[in-house]
Amino acid sequence: MKKYSKSFRSLWDGEVVSEFGGAAGAIVNGLLLYELTGSREWMGILWLVYFIPSLVLQGISSPFLNHVAKEKMLKNIQLIRAGAYLLPLTGFIIGTNTGTIIGLVILQCTLGLLQPIFASLSFSLLPEICAEEELADANGLLDATLRLMSFLAPGVTALLLIVLPMHWLHGLSALLFFISFLALSRLPQTGKQKVAAWTRKFWWSEMKEGYRSFFSYPKLLRLTLLSSTVQFAVGATLVLSIPFIRGVLEGEAWEYGVFKGAFPIGYVFGMLLLTKLPKSPQTMYIGLIGGGLSFMLLFFVHSVPFAWLCELMGGILFPLFNAQSAAIFQREAPRDRLAQLSAVRLLFLRATMPLGILFASLPFLSLNIRFVYVGIGAVIVFPGLYYLIISLQEKNGLIRYRQKV
Repeated sequence: MKKYSKSFRSLWDGEVVSEFGGAAGAIVNGLLLYELTGSREWMGILWLVYFIPSLVLQGISSPFLNHVAKEKMLKNIQLIRAGAYLLPLTGFIIGTNTGTIIGLVILQCTLGLLQPIFASLSFSLLPEICAEEELADANGLLDATLRLMSFLAPGVTALLLIVLPMHWLHGLSALLFFISFLALSRLPQTGKQKVAAWTRKFWWSEMKEGYRSFFSYPKLLRLTLLSSTVQFAVGATLVLSIPFIRGVLEGEAWEYGVFKGAFPIGYVFGMLLLTKLPKSPQTMYIGLIGGGLSFMLLFFVHSVPFAWLCELMGGILFPLFNAQSAAIFQREAPRDRLAQLSAVRLLFLRATMPLGILFASLPFLSLNIRFVYVGIGAVIVFPGLYYLIISLQEKNGLIRYRQKV
């Protein structure tokens, strides 16, 4: 961490604390709602009010992101999220279940609306606070640490639920988001932002220009689509993991827990591996291909420990692609539109996850989990192989050209 700027360390502190608070809060939100309603339908509603407004805002907010002070907006978002976590707690203190449920719904909707803005702005801020040669490592470090927090949060939350009433954990999440606000307050403002006359015509022209600009960079579009195949697979595994471990492999509940934890642990090792390897297109595409193969290998797995190894393998290899592709996007996208283009990129990534969920949920596929794993792995592996071959040909052509010169 010492090699990074104070600004990056402030961003890292703020994101890590908020990721832990958000992951813990998400667990408590679902548990509390189910305790109050006992309804699976309400659980679905809780995620819909998060996901649908989030995707809608993701699609239309991109022009706005070019004209805000990123550092100020990031910390304000954390302050709003801290306040939103107090709503269900307020309903509990008042003593009404209806008030608690309303608080949960408003909280979930608020989180859904703010998360894509926060993610897009923090992604576009990295090139301003890190040197270009640090971007791949910085993305890997940030991504790996956030995944580690999402792995640690469920266990810590389970321990806290033993000693604390469930409602008070919302207060803990609010406190963590406020601490994140304080950490992000240390970020210096990188520059003055343009002040735009916000009219419907201006917004529409900016939005069209943003999408046109995004599609005018084939390399950025290609990397975004490749990242989207990974998110498609992640969405599918949300449906497949439990029936595969508990049903197909007849594993125990704790064995499923280890399976889910293997990927984020592997991701941390992958981030460390990335710091030792050359940052090249070949390394990037090998990481993508290897990660896709980790899904396909589950077709051949007949014991839970081997499933753990496949998941660990995916965690180790995917950072080689994710961190480098993110760094390339941050370097090559025009700086004055990076926030807007990162929002479009994130829209692609977030939209493909529900498609993966839908694909894995199709009734005629539910009895063929192994084949579904092969399918989602192939969606990643074959494009990765194609672009690896192209990158090797370009590398060999460049070497031959230099030799002639």
